[in-house]
Amino acid sequence: MKYKKLTALLVSAALLLSGCSGLKKEQNQVYTDTLFDTVVRIEILDRADEEVLKGCENICKKYHAMFSNKIEDSEISRINSAGGNPVEVSDETVTLLRKAIYYGDLSNGAFDVTIAPVSNLWDFHAEAPALPAPEAIYEAASHVDYKNILIDGNTVRLLDPYASIDVGGIAKGYIADILKKYLKEQGVKHAVINLGGNVLAMGSRLDGSDYNIGIQKPFDMTGEPITSVRISNKSVVTSGTYQRYFEADGKLYHHILDPNTGYPCENNLTSVTIITNSSLTADALSTTCFLLGYDKSMRLIEQLDNVDAVFITNDNKIHYSKNFQHKLK
Repeated sequence: MKYKKLTALLVSAALLLSGCSGLKKEQNQVYTDTLFDTVVRIEILDRADEEVLKGCENICKKYHAMFSNKIEDSEISRINSAGGNPVEVSDETVTLLRKAIYYGDLSNGAFDVTIAPVSNLWDFHAEAPALPAPEAIYEAASHVDYKNILIDGNTVRLLDPYASIDVGGIAKGYIADILKKYLKEQGVKHAVINLGGNVLAMGSRLDGSDYNIGIQKPFDMTGEPITSVRISNKSVVTSGTYQRYFEADGKLYHHILDPNTGYPCENNLTSVTIITNSSLTADALSTTCFLLGYDKSMRLIEQLDNVDAVFITNDNKIHYSKNFQHKLK
């Protein structure tokens, strides 16, 4: 069995910040941590008080403790362990779950936040990941249905007592948007929020130019970009088969799981990148579009305002959504 883990090298610091003329680096302008099962990096390009970055740290740790289904007393874990009984949660958790339900409806169930019974079977971080038993996958998939989430005010319950929630496909985007709002309130105009490849660029670079965001070449161990996009005041999020996977008996098993089958999604895509204003939207749509496949995703993106997409197929060809093609021209 062969196992590989490639961190989402969507952005490198050098690629993002080169050319920021006149910027003096100060240690307290960068916050890094390991949360949300990934590496967090927030860099403020304006001059900012040390307390501003401390505020970013507090926000990240607050929502990690609130949303992680790996933390026993998190709000998501309390819902999952309640056996179908109602659980009172915060406004933030209700908002996140309502957004997840919205994308479930939008994708006709391709995006399903109750994927946890299945995702809990697949351990892509193990030293020697094992293929789950087919009967266990079948049983787990039978409890995946986001319509079993019932929200009443601040009370959440799961109509299926064996269902459980995993917000990994949407939470980082939600948190990035909260960080952006906080930084704006602190007077910050130029910053880069990178939650494990979920990148949100505030404003432009200090010299007024766009950020140049690299999209990783699938399965390239060096993290070499296959292409890049130039953005200001946008979020860029990629979902790809190469980010977490293992190989067994000559077959590749990646972390983007199909809620209908319980197995990794199979189509001709290796990567989907979404570019839009909201990091939550980009986060949810990158997973949704990967699960829907190339043709359905293209049709979906064309119906949405201010959303661009870059698809990489398994022949390493790059495909841009129609609106994005026009912008490139």
